[in-house]
Amino acid sequence: MPDSDYGFGARLLHRIALGSPLIGQACFDLESALHKAGSTRAAPHVFVTGLARAGTTILLRALDETGRFRSLTYRDMPFVLMPATWQRLSGNFRQHRAATERAHGDRIRVNYDSPEALEEVFWRTFCGKDYIHADHLAPHSVDADTLEAFVSYVDHIVASAADPARVRYLSKNNNNLLRLEAIRRAFPNAVILIPFRDPLQHANSLLGQQRRFTLRHREDRFSHDYMRWLAHHEFGLTHKPFRFRADEPAPSSAGTPEDINYWLQLWCNAYRYVLDKLGPGMTPVCYERLCADPAAILGPVLARAAVDVPANSLHTAFSAAPEKPVEGVDPALESEATALYEQLSQAGRTTAPLNRRQQKAPAG
Repeated sequence: MPDSDYGFGARLLHRIALGSPLIGQACFDLESALHKAGSTRAAPHVFVTGLARAGTTILLRALDETGRFRSLTYRDMPFVLMPATWQRLSGNFRQHRAATERAHGDRIRVNYDSPEALEEVFWRTFCGKDYIHADHLAPHSVDADTLEAFVSYVDHIVASAADPARVRYLSKNNNNLLRLEAIRRAFPNAVILIPFRDPLQHANSLLGQQRRFTLRHREDRFSHDYMRWLAHHEFGLTHKPFRFRADEPAPSSAGTPEDINYWLQLWCNAYRYVLDKLGPGMTPVCYERLCADPAAILGPVLARAAVDVPANSLHTAFSAAPEKPVEGVDPALESEATALYEQLSQAGRTTAPLNRRQQKAPAG
């Protein structure tokens, strides 16, 4: 949400609710004590995960539009670990506002009811030290107790839905790349969607957001802290790259975060890891094909999630945007990324990679 929406009181409340894992754990315990939730472990919940700027937000919005999923929204902030309790406490001063463009400057508009990537607060609260390191984020094993707590958390989110038709959980969380197997263990019937995008355009978009959020964080400390509280380390002054293996080339080996090759190396590391980890229920989703023929992508996804809404009835806009020229790319790194893109396309049963000159929709 735009910084102008957060006055002194709202900023203070966010610092209290999100600044300490102990507060988060207390909120979760309070929710569990005050509200009962039936088990949804066997449900075909949908988890969208991938590198930022791969089209995760537009995919999230299309699925949310079906009216069959409960996803965390800005209304659940800042007490995201007690969704039902916070709904009751905040009901008397709930506000409404027109949608405005989000901080990314990518034409995606948000309001308080927009679904968003807020689930990571759970993981940072209960096991942040296991995967958030000083200079990177790393895959982590999730112990049985934490995994059971996460299942309970999802149950409570679904139970808190105001609309009884929203009986499945819908998650968009880029950091779930770090725990794909744990998500699968938690929900054996889950649909895990992993969007991927033309690597040069994707790396260029990440570079642009790095510059945008670096300026933003220098100007506004709250914006900096907000991203850190949500464990959103994709870009800006809070940026920490994924490090999937100790022996993989670090993004810094290809330059700094001001270098296109830094982000292209990060892309290669991430999607090579995805290809290695692909298992039952996990599907790479080609962003270019999603833009070109959304019904062809969404139809099978909705069928797997047992959602009885025709894909061609959805109105989420996949508006086109022209490609941007990308300069200074290392040819060897580009060749590696292109090969990985083709493997992902095949693994996701998509069409062959589209022509680079084809028009594309805004990613998020």
